[in-house]
Amino acid sequence: MPSSTPPIEGGEPLGPLPKELAAYMRPELPGLMKQIGAEVTRAYPVYGRLLNGPHAEPIRQGVEQALSVFVDRVADPGKNVVLRDELLRKFGRVEAYEGRAMETLQGAYRLGARVALRRAKALGRQYRLSPTLILAFADALFAYVDELEQISREGYAEVRARAFSEVPVRRRRLLHLILAAPPLPQELPGLCEAAAWRLPAEVTMVALRSPVPGHVEAGLADDVLCDLDTPQPHLLVPGALTPERLAMLDSALAGARAAVGLTVPPVEAADSIRWARRVLQLIDEGVVADAPLVRCEDHLVTLWLLSDPALVKHLAAGELAPIDHLPASRRDRLVETLRVHVSTRAPAEQVGELLGVHAQTVRYRLRNLDVLLGDRLADPDHRFALEASLRALQLLSRDRDPRA
Repeated sequence: MPSSTPPIEGGEPLGPLPKELAAYMRPELPGLMKQIGAEVTRAYPVYGRLLNGPHAEPIRQGVEQALSVFVDRVADPGKNVVLRDELLRKFGRVEAYEGRAMETLQGAYRLGARVALRRAKALGRQYRLSPTLILAFADALFAYVDELEQISREGYAEVRARAFSEVPVRRRRLLHLILAAPPLPQELPGLCEAAAWRLPAEVTMVALRSPVPGHVEAGLADDVLCDLDTPQPHLLVPGALTPERLAMLDSALAGARAAVGLTVPPVEAADSIRWARRVLQLIDEGVVADAPLVRCEDHLVTLWLLSDPALVKHLAAGELAPIDHLPASRRDRLVETLRVHVSTRAPAEQVGELLGVHAQTVRYRLRNLDVLLGDRLADPDHRFALEASLRALQLLSRDRDPRA
């Protein structure tokens, strides 16, 4: 703890905590969050599974918000809590979708509070805080947990009130299980039967942009599983995307933006939605052209080449190291010529037409590249690495210069 942290007077009365306490608490939050996560998943293994599923990021954000808002409230009681409340309501919704009673989530909250209280007691001993202050902290902490539980209960009640039967809740849980880490759970066939849904041999995942228009769910076929009340809304369409299925999606998603993953066995559904979400990212980055419904199968090479952009840049840097010392303008001209040459295998005249330069200029540049790169252009492995990395770099440059 920095020496500039203001001292806290002993003998504070029960009630509001002194604002200075926040300076002691805030540095503890990252470690406390990890400790709570470890103890809660050990006591409640179901939450360990959820952390590998589609709700992992909202769960992490919700825990982070719950901890940081408590500290913020000590420092500034008027701090805005809208984001925290929405994430906590999502916790309650997930519990309802998964078919659990609220007692499980309440138990996790109270276990997290006990972990935080242990950390506070250790902090009190370290900085010689008064026992009265630690007792006030405990009172405030468990009152805060009651508040968290109440907010999550609102989300839980919202889902339960909206579900006119158990089938929608079971189908939502079914979708979560299919998208969890493989292998598919043993209870899946029984849940399919309870949800009146037949497990298909293949599925097609669809990633949607948030927020999703309210009319979307009503326009979907009865056998389409969906989770639209999440930061990363998605659908599961049984089978391949036939013309009839595509027409259904076009009608249901009118006004929404979406990307369609590949058709895969159910055990690979998580891969399909991951590819679809990556296409949405590439659209945002200007690499893939935007459209109401974009299909991954039309961009497989782009998905492969840009699956790890940082690695692509390292690969290109290694392959192009012999020309790295050249002035930037000359290096760029050589790289552009090399890209067209290795990707088209065309003669100098055609390469020149594509680049808008004379064929003799192309020949001159290629002779320079032969000297600089040595045997790399003749070696199949190096030539493939050059072509792949140059095409990937061209794709990456589109978000900076659409003309690329």
